[in-house]
Amino acid sequence: MNSFNLQNIVRQHILSLAPYSSARDEYTGKEGIFLDANENPIGSATPENWNRYPDPYQWDIKEKLAPIKGCRPSQIFLGNGSDEPIDLIIRLTCEPKEDNIIILPPTYGMYEVSASVNNVEIQKVPLTADYQLDTEKIIAAINPKTKLIFICSPNNPTGNLIDRQAILTIIENFQQGIVIIDEAYNDFSEEPSFIPALDNFPNVMVLQTFSKAWGLAALRLGMAFANEELISLLNKIKYPYNINGLTQKQLIENIGNVEFVKNSVKTLNQNRTDMIVELEKLPIVQKIYPSDANFLLVKFTEAKKIFDYLIEQKTIVRDRSKVILCDNSLRISIGTTEENHHLIELLKKY
Repeated sequence: MNSFNLQNIVRQHILSLAPYSSARDEYTGKEGIFLDANENPIGSATPENWNRYPDPYQWDIKEKLAPIKGCRPSQIFLGNGSDEPIDLIIRLTCEPKEDNIIILPPTYGMYEVSASVNNVEIQKVPLTADYQLDTEKIIAAINPKTKLIFICSPNNPTGNLIDRQAILTIIENFQQGIVIIDEAYNDFSEEPSFIPALDNFPNVMVLQTFSKAWGLAALRLGMAFANEELISLLNKIKYPYNINGLTQKQLIENIGNVEFVKNSVKTLNQNRTDMIVELEKLPIVQKIYPSDANFLLVKFTEAKKIFDYLIEQKTIVRDRSKVILCDNSLRISIGTTEENHHLIELLKKY
């Protein structure tokens, strides 16, 4: 039985908080003489004019994004990268020094950083040896003060998909809080997103990003998807103009370019397959973990020395050796065919 009640999960003072009302909240039209926001009416110190504040709720993007993602515009929150909604959901739900979140290492580092910044306790339930959810231990870790559980699938830094049935088990057994499913790398996998099913899961928030398959990392645009009540609360506590005008303009003009995304995914997935074939030939490689993302986690004979050697050759990968369950492992992003060939040649020479 679904016993989820968002009113009981959100920090009580936020429910009664009066949000900042910006000039663009009071008048949402695009025509008129704007003497309300203390902007510079003359123009900008750049060739293009950026003197007017952007839409605080990015409705033009959301209207175009909703049919691509299989949801309603009102179910979308846009943030300055996915890191913004990660921080906001913690601030929205967790009382500092009282409440806690559950994370499942090895996983994306910002869940822990954001919780620490907000002085929120972190419970760690490591993944199993094959990087899957230990559902029994996760459920056992839930206590009356647990507000959030973060699940990354495909997981960073391991690259694998998390078993969907295991995720559903956690969703079912955690009605007192919100399960955040981070799908930053979902475009590279065959796994369907949880977004179209959100109406069945009021206690779920899904994260995605424009930084990976869309190739827009420098524009800093992340997405959160959830029920309308939760989205409106995130809008209530975000900074008024959290997505800049240049980013909004680029997205509005180019969001229809889904062919680029499809082609990028196809190319990078093929490059990933090719790189696995080449890495398997190397005696210094001990294990290549299965990946549904645009990177590989690779266990080497002496990862730290190989990492340093690659740095000397100005070829940069991530050393994940000190991360739990990732001993002697490097995380390698999938590059272009030429970049991957260069890396393999360096590893052959090592």
